Amino acid sequence: MQTDSQLARLGLFDARVPRYTSYPTAPQFSAEIGADRFVDWLRAIAPGSQVSLYLHVPFCRRLCWFCACRTQGTSSDAPVISYVNTLKAELALLRAVLPEGVTLSRLHWGGGTPTLLPAEEMRGLAQAVFDVVPLGKEGEFSVEIDPNEIDDTRLDALAEAGMNRASIGVQDFDSEIQAIIGRDQSYEITRAAVEAIRARGVNSLNADILFGLPNQSIKKLSDSVQKLLSLNPDRVALYGYAHVPWMARRQQMIPSDTLPRPEERLELFETARRLFTWDGYDEIGIDHFARPDDGLGRAMRNGTLRRNFQGYTDDTAPVLIGLGASSISRFPQGYAQMNPATSGWAKSVQAGQFATGRGHVFRGDDLLRGRIIEALMCDFSVSSQELMRGHGVSADDLDVLFAPIARRFDGYLVHDEKGLSIPPEGRPLTRVIAAAFDAYAMDRSGHSSAI
Repeated sequence: MQTDSQLARLGLFDARVPRYTSYPTAPQFSAEIGADRFVDWLRAIAPGSQVSLYLHVPFCRRLCWFCACRTQGTSSDAPVISYVNTLKAELALLRAVLPEGVTLSRLHWGGGTPTLLPAEEMRGLAQAVFDVVPLGKEGEFSVEIDPNEIDDTRLDALAEAGMNRASIGVQDFDSEIQAIIGRDQSYEITRAAVEAIRARGVNSLNADILFGLPNQSIKKLSDSVQKLLSLNPDRVALYGYAHVPWMARRQQMIPSDTLPRPEERLELFETARRLFTWDGYDEIGIDHFARPDDGLGRAMRNGTLRRNFQGYTDDTAPVLIGLGASSISRFPQGYAQMNPATSGWAKSVQAGQFATGRGHVFRGDDLLRGRIIEALMCDFSVSSQELMRGHGVSADDLDVLFAPIARRFDGYLVHDEKGLSIPPEGRPLTRVIAAAFDAYAMDRSGHSSAI
């Protein structure tokens, strides 16, 4: 139809653009940031303030073929326990430089599969964290949970440690699709995990589901979404599968000719989107959904929705500290990333220093462009008044920046005296529009499909 042809003309179906969980994006990071700069930024945190903390656990019992995350398989607990001991040493380094009175707004364990840790290791790691930086009064402690890699003993340990939000990956419940992507996880196993989580008083539940998977049809995705809805998650991330076998070699196990075309991906997304909204979920940004009483829904309504490396968040802490191999931190001054190789990260920490190896110092108009991109991704609008107040630019400066991009996306990006806005019919183009404000050279091979 005409709308699809216009979207195609504007690049939706062949563009490869960032997901913009940061700006600049990680491919732009350089070796200018090392351990000394990382320590300086930690010391500059205001005493008594709140920060967020992300711990990366890069191990899995089995490697799913669809996944492009930095993970490694292990059949024994020995490398995992060794890794946790190094994480504790890294936390000790943090204690030595963190200003007094800092508390946690958010604590997130991601991976990989954090729930493959033995229960006693979970307890010890949580205690090590809270000995360094305690959870704030309204703090949130979330953990990524693999329903195939969890049991009552480990759930008890997490609940006793204070976990109050859980996140489960679903991807798709169809057995044929699961076989192709190397992810065997039945609805029954998933439901049992959800019931066990909630039985321990953890009432906040996130779930991830994918569209654009091999041999995925509207019927199959609809069935999977309906099953997920029966579990009543509080928030859902509806991610597009990113097929990048030149970057993630395990994806070479997935035949490219089984993947839906870009136009079909849009139909799959729209099908799932309608099902979530019909069930009463609020649309959050480009690919999340939340119950109206969930924190993301409230953040969307009051204008405090933000974007970080986990996607959309209601966390407004100015600092996100990442610990563990490959983790990324965000400070008011810039980004810092740890050595992505587990062995290299561990060697640095065991030698008594942080393994920071790359990052980016904010310069020029980075913060201005970053805020424009974040506002488009979160709110589908940009306030000129907010930018003028917060970034020292004039209305004329913004007009020079906005006008040519608005002309390029005529009808799908509205430019007026208030700023910019993307109407509903233009929202599939949000990442493409955001990329137009990216001042850095972009390598298409490093990014996923725009839809």
